[in-house]
Amino acid sequence: MIIVRNRFIAKPGNAGKLATLMKQLVAAGKLPNGRVLTDMTGDFNQVVMEYEVENLAGVEKYQRMYATDDTIKAMMKGYTDLWLTGSRELMQVV
Repeated sequence: MIIVRNRFIAKPGNAGKLATLMKQLVAAGKLPNGRVLTDMTGDFNQVVMEYEVENLAGVEKYQRMYATDDTIKAMMKGYTDLWLTGSRELMQVV
């Protein structure tokens, strides 16, 4: 099992908008055990979207879907305007 964690630092005033968009993307993509988290400590304006896949092929499947699905691509239009930096972590459940 792999947890895919996409971590963003939102521009000031945009964390709520980014979290709402991430929740919509989780629902639209039907991401397994998908959830959106926001900071209580650590970096300010942090938004994390994570989901689970069985293996690396699952990671590739969802990355392809986000790059090719017209509905999801339309939802994501302009989303890069909401954040300053981000990263992706693939965490293996042991």
